[in-house]
Amino acid sequence: MKGIGRRDFLKYCVGSAAVLGLDLTVMGRLQKALAGAHPTVVWLNGANCTGCTVSLANRISSDGPTDIADLLINYIDLAFHPNLMGASGDLAVQTLHNATDGAGFILAVDGGIPTAFGGHTCMLWTEKDGREVTAQEAVLDLAPRAIATLCIGTCASFGGVPAGDPNPTGIKSVRELTGVKTINIPGCPTHPDWVVWTVAQLLAGVSPSLDGDGRPKTLFSGDSKNIHDRCPRREREEADTFGQEGQCLKELGCKGPRTQGDCPTRLWNGGTNWCIGANSICLGCTEAGFPDQFSPFYKYEGVGGEDHGGGEDDGDDHDGDKDDGDDHDRDDDRHRDYGR
Repeated sequence: MKGIGRRDFLKYCVGSAAVLGLDLTVMGRLQKALAGAHPTVVWLNGANCTGCTVSLANRISSDGPTDIADLLINYIDLAFHPNLMGASGDLAVQTLHNATDGAGFILAVDGGIPTAFGGHTCMLWTEKDGREVTAQEAVLDLAPRAIATLCIGTCASFGGVPAGDPNPTGIKSVRELTGVKTINIPGCPTHPDWVVWTVAQLLAGVSPSLDGDGRPKTLFSGDSKNIHDRCPRREREEADTFGQEGQCLKELGCKGPRTQGDCPTRLWNGGTNWCIGANSICLGCTEAGFPDQFSPFYKYEGVGGEDHGGGEDDGDDHDGDKDDGDDHDRDDDRHRDYGR
């Protein structure tokens, strides 16, 4: 595997500072951090689809690190990732133990944590004595000992799709399972820039300010402006069917008024497009309660003009004069109830 120097990684961060939202203070600290030893990262996959790993891999371009392996292995010292590491079997397990025996590692968890059947619906590795280790056991052991715990994607952050009703495997979020404070980077999948931004903050010794759902305020607007507020289609005519280019999709079930995120300005796939830009609705994937509390995703007009689906009325008047009607309850009960 081709490695690159710390100077190239710093050049990447400087070049992307505006996009990633890194201020000059953080950049200075990051430069000092990269001059010394870099922290160990252990990445565990719970009940997930690996989509967040794929999304993160797609972040890398010709500027700076060329791929996810260069970024994580050479600069963040990715000691364990079941999809990306070269080692397997006993060697991979020993590498994991070596990385977590002492202090100073960052734990990244991708996927919800099954708790039904003793957690045995999700096995992460097998010890030399033949004992299988569940995701539940691993996270309960490692999260309290990590210097920081990152929940990558909505499944790890809030339960997500695997926790959807009736939740037969008893999926819980990492925070709900362990009681440990987590930095939640939700999305289905999460945006690769959000992960890179958060890791850069930690490398610089900065603890990101979090909103009521444990998400970095800088990325998720600090519980203020939602996606609908930022959407370039907000003041446009409302579409009454899909395929109407450039029109607002709110009446078709778009969850932008209930969803926090900078998708309208950051865009995806290297700034190419985003869900609404592709004439698809926002599904609310960065929110606690996704997907159940945002289902059905689409609205349609039935016989007699009755509206069906699309969730509850968000109360937005489309002109910005009224409150959006969503109080975004931030208490622990919402997380706890949804994880069951």
